[in-house]
Amino acid sequence: MDKYGLIGHPLGHSMSPLIHERLFSLSGISDYSYELIDIAPENLEASEEMLRELKGFNITIPHKMSIIPMTDSLGESAERYNSVNCIANINGVMTGYNTDCDGFLRSAELLPLGGRVLLVGCGGVGRMIAIEAALHGAELTIAVRPSNVKTAQLVMAEILAKCGEASVKICLISEIQGSFDLLVNATPVGMYPKTDECAVSDEVVENCLTFFDVIYNPTETLLIKKARALGRMAVGGAAMLVYQAVKAHELWYGGEFSAEDISAIISEVENEVEKMNRGK
Repeated sequence: MDKYGLIGHPLGHSMSPLIHERLFSLSGISDYSYELIDIAPENLEASEEMLRELKGFNITIPHKMSIIPMTDSLGESAERYNSVNCIANINGVMTGYNTDCDGFLRSAELLPLGGRVLLVGCGGVGRMIAIEAALHGAELTIAVRPSNVKTAQLVMAEILAKCGEASVKICLISEIQGSFDLLVNATPVGMYPKTDECAVSDEVVENCLTFFDVIYNPTETLLIKKARALGRMAVGGAAMLVYQAVKAHELWYGGEFSAEDISAIISEVENEVEKMNRGK
């Protein structure tokens, strides 16, 4: 039996088992296990022997950087972001990847990532999105709260070091001006249970043509609702969650999936999230 799993700490309710179960089933694989493995930071190093028995595993907070010394090699995206959220163990060689990057790019492929992009927040996944937008030629504005200006400046410096011709500027969320082709919310504003909050003002929403929200719970944040009410294209975080898992299966054993199958899993995840919230 091939063993897989998700490591992190603490591990609460996760959509990962459902998503990976569907992907294994679509691939015709039944002889496997996928487990949630809670590993405290101080126990990660001592867990290496156990982790090397897995054929592949996903990594979430707080291990995305601390897992790197345990890898034998890194994929290009993992090197670019110095962050690993997926490891494939092929013939005893553990290679680390950043499939968050793939998940975002695939779920946002119909959005104008190379246009005028307003990114709200730049920590964690926001940093990755900022760099990808710049690499795609975006005219990027990073909007943050006053307490996060220094973080935004570090991200801006990192972008310019990778792409000296990039167009990047920083502003406060309260001082956003102008119109944008794409707004990306990379903050937790609007996440369950505080679903009545929106990351930006109505005026900002009206001045943006398309939207991407990294939040997947709720499946339709207040930002997404406002965007769709205006007839704008808006993509929620469930798609990114599923696509990063799809990439993991491609890396683990060469899995192949149709767009229809992936769309069905995204819908199932969204329905499961809504069902879970109704039960609370």
